[in-house]
Amino acid sequence: MGLKGFVEGGVASVIAGASTHPLDLIKVRMQLQGESHVPNLSSVQSCRPAFALSSTATISLPTTLELPAPPRVGPLSIGVRIIQSEGTAALFSGISATLLRQTLYSTTRMGLYDVLKHKWTDPDTNSMPLASKIGAGLISGAVGAAVGNPADVAMVRMQADGRLPVDHRRNYKSVVDALSQMSKQEGVASLWRGSSLTVNRAMIVTASQLASYDQAKEMILEKGLLSDGIGTHVAASFVAGFVASVASNPIDVIKTRVMNMKVEPGVEPPYKGALDCAVKTVKAEGPMALYKGFIPTISRQGPFTVVLFVTLEQVRKLLKDF
Repeated sequence: MGLKGFVEGGVASVIAGASTHPLDLIKVRMQLQGESHVPNLSSVQSCRPAFALSSTATISLPTTLELPAPPRVGPLSIGVRIIQSEGTAALFSGISATLLRQTLYSTTRMGLYDVLKHKWTDPDTNSMPLASKIGAGLISGAVGAAVGNPADVAMVRMQADGRLPVDHRRNYKSVVDALSQMSKQEGVASLWRGSSLTVNRAMIVTASQLASYDQAKEMILEKGLLSDGIGTHVAASFVAGFVASVASNPIDVIKTRVMNMKVEPGVEPPYKGALDCAVKTVKAEGPMALYKGFIPTISRQGPFTVVLFVTLEQVRKLLKDF
């Protein structure tokens, strides 16, 4: 029973992750909008003119240069811009990292949730209280995130690379190359950068996603609204996707920025940690910055959750006799 749950969850997660990868990439790009670590231009105090009109002529120059903030653009515009500037294939940048992340993270969380669900389900009523479902989601999400964090870091960096100037890009060839370069250049510990955020987000996503799916499915069947088929699975999936998106987006924004920051020897990093990143983001861009990328998040989370659970239910049917 336990091993089968991991296989079912793993297959469904890999299919869902691969099919919705472009939406996830657009979400990452949107979450990084407004984040800029522009060199301090205040050091440009004055410039000597190339010629002088007279010995007494003076030219006053501004002591600081102000750069206009880049305009905010929506998910569709970002998608079009990526295709125009980087090519259609760029929408699948980091797909190898996504597949590895789903294999490690989602397989672990889905399988462990299934194990806990079987252990905590009341054999008499064949039901599980909502609190127990949330608890199972929190535990399985935390374990899965700890296992999959290196692939998560690699995925974020590979997805965000195209927005950087050419001379600042990391140009990872694959997830293996990304993990190898990070280990050599920044140390093995860099593979778990932002792990506290990853764990917190995974706990929230797994608890809200899996618990709300099971709860919604049970309510639909109990009230006789639909039979136990694809219609019920899709409806419950949409509920789960919406709840997970609302609950996880703020942590996801901070996680993306912390994982994507470039740390160089002798240079102070943009953020000291998750809390520092959250404070700086809210101060510079306002509280709603924590919901940047929400439209692509829910646009991705909805299809991802539908594909995930519909595939999961079908795989369960196929493996029912095993």
